[in-house]
Order: sequence, then C-alpha cells, then structure tokens
Amino acid sequence: MESVNASIITIGDELLIGQTIDTNSAWMAQELNAAGIWVKRRVAVGDDGPDIRKALDEESRDCPIILITGGLGPTADDITKPLLCDYFGGKLIVNEEALENVKRIFERYLKRPLIERNLKQAEVPDNCRVIQNRRGTAPGMWFEKDGKIFVSMPGVPFEMKGMMTEEVIPSLQQRFSLPTIHHRTLLTAGIGESFLAEMIESFENALPASIKLAYLPNYGMVKLRLSSRSGETGIEKEIDSRFVTLQGLVKEYMVTNRDETLEETIGHILKERNKTLSTAESCTGGYIAHLVTSIPGSSAYFKGSVVSYANEVKENLLGVRTQTLNSQGAVSEETVREMVEGALQALKTDFAIATSGIMGPDGGTPEKPVGLVWIAVGTKDRVESKRFNFRFDRKRNIDLTANNALNMLRTLVLSG
Repeated sequence: MESVNASIITIGDELLIGQTIDTNSAWMAQELNAAGIWVKRRVAVGDDGPDIRKALDEESRDCPIILITGGLGPTADDITKPLLCDYFGGKLIVNEEALENVKRIFERYLKRPLIERNLKQAEVPDNCRVIQNRRGTAPGMWFEKDGKIFVSMPGVPFEMKGMMTEEVIPSLQQRFSLPTIHHRTLLTAGIGESFLAEMIESFENALPASIKLAYLPNYGMVKLRLSSRSGETGIEKEIDSRFVTLQGLVKEYMVTNRDETLEETIGHILKERNKTLSTAESCTGGYIAHLVTSIPGSSAYFKGSVVSYANEVKENLLGVRTQTLNSQGAVSEETVREMVEGALQALKTDFAIATSGIMGPDGGTPEKPVGLVWIAVGTKDRVESKRFNFRFDRKRNIDLTANNALNMLRTLVLSG
C-alpha cells in the first residue's frame, strides 16, 4: 500500500519574523502521521498574495492533501479567505450556521456587541465545504481541485486542533486507503548523539530497507525512533523484534521505551510507587515544577515548589544555614543539599529536587563561571548531588538543568 503525502502551509508574517513560533505544523504532522498520512513538506508563507498562490501551486504538484492554517481573522492582514475564494473561482456568501455560531459566541461568552467586521467571519466561498468552528468564530474551508484536497483552518491552535480532530482527519481517512505507519521510540540520557550512533552502528547498518532509524536529540537527551510505512506482511513483528534488540544495546542510557517525555516518565514511576515530589529551585525559577505539572494527573504525586531565587528565601523557607551561604555561596554542593532537606521538611514529600547555578549571560566569576550548576535530589535518608558545567545561552542552560535534575531523580527513585 502506497503512502499518501500531505503538505502543510502556515500563513502569517509573524511566523517569518519569529514573533510567533509555529507549533501548528508540528502538531498537525504528528496527528497526520498517526493516521497514516506522510507529511512531505512544511512551508511558512507571509501575508502576501502572490507568495501564497505560489505555495498552493507548488505544494499541490506533489501532494494530494494541502493543509493551510492562518489568515482567517477579521482584520485587513487576514487575506487567506478572499485569496482562496479567488484561487478556486468562487464568490463569498454568508453561511447561516457559521453566522449563528458567531452570534452565539459574542452573546454568550464575549458579552459585547457584534460589528460588521465580526459578521464577515461567517462569509465563505460558495464552492467550499464549510468546516464549522466549534471553538471560535472563523469557519474552516474544504476545497477540491484537480483531484487535490485543500483545507484551510484558523491559525489559533485550539481552534485548528478541534477541526483536525473532529472533522478533517476522519474525512481524510474515509477518502484515502491509508497504510499503518509503525513507530517504536525510546529515550536516552547521558550520552551524546554521535557516541550513541557509534554504539549502535552495526545495528543500524543491518536494518532492512523497510525500517528507518532516526536520531532526535534535545537538551541532553536523544530519542531513537524506528519507523516503517511499509505494507509488507510481518513488518510489525519485525519492527518489534528490532526494537527489543535496540533496547538491549542502549540499556545503560535508556530512560524509557515509550514515546514520552522525561516528565511523563517521572510521573509514571512516582505513581506506580505511590511517592510524592517537591522542588526547591533557584536558577531554574520554577521551570522543573512547570514541566512536572504540565502532565495531566500530576497532582497525584507533586505537592509544590519553593522558588528560592534570593538567599533570604533559601534561609527563611528552606532552612539553608547562613553559614553555608556565606562560606560556600548559593551555587554550591552544600547549599543544594540543604535545599533538598528543607524542601522535604517544608513540603512533606518523599523526594525533592534542588537546583542552584549561574545561567548567564552574566554573573559568573573565574571560580564560578556562567553555566556552573549544582543539582541535588534526595529523600530523608539519602541525598545525591552533582556538579554540571553548561556552556550555552540562558534558556538552553535552564533546559539542560531541568532535564538533568529530572533524570537524577528518576535514577534515585528506581534505585530504591
């Protein structure tokens, strides 16, 4: 069975200048892939009519499915709808269901009067299939031309995801005979991508042509993903067998054999053991707590955090000794160990994480340079600490600190 290709076009000047990060196409690609549709290209285009037309022409040459997000708002720079109307040779008409939806949202939720600009949200080309927006005011549009499908959706992620999940993907699955795309993913930590590749070189070279290996590095961790979109008999059994072999080769560094984040893995482990966690964060400023609580159900194991950015907070809330801060400094092994002890006592948890470091770009000294971080994890009976020297910008240093802290916690919990 041949794969079906799709192209994603995201529209908006804000994407090209970096003012808005394009999360839409990443999410869409994952959902399409899970449905058996292979994303061949992702293209970002500004709010420029000729550029949008060119993208539509070029992408439809190679792909039977073209998904478009952005440019459907009520302001002058939202040019996607009139452009598509002209591109497909239609004329704008009011869709009554979309109009009622706009009125309902303004009356029930926004509590403000409608103006003409808002009413125009309900206008759609007369030659499209309307995709109603149950999460916003701008309807989506489904066009077909020369055997190709074009779907235009709002750029607001929440609204686009609703349309994709409820209508677009189910409709595509009905239209096309789609292959099953198999993925097997594991996560490693504590080893770089190049060293990992060296370790499993013979394994990779022995893979059949129908199975591909991908390296996906991210902030001190590397995902390894085996994929196959082949329809040949027995491919799922073959990829499972290869995945077992791969796990054995990297077991020393493997965090999880599921396609999940480190914070999800931590959640599973703590839940399984009925244990609780707290954090005492200085240089990470609550970022570790944010990662942990981004996982649904984290209230079952996460109790809270003390963001002790200032020394007086370390002293007053975590009980770090003044003598320790004066003699060793805030960025020291002794301080993070006392921060762990203070968090365990203050928040009454089984485990705690503490971080203190110099994230940059300034604040370093010859003795304690930018990128120096101390991390401690522990229980009431055991505290482990480790020094790191990161060399990147502030954001990446924070990300690396958080990931290393969570992985240290994972190792500690599993060792008990």
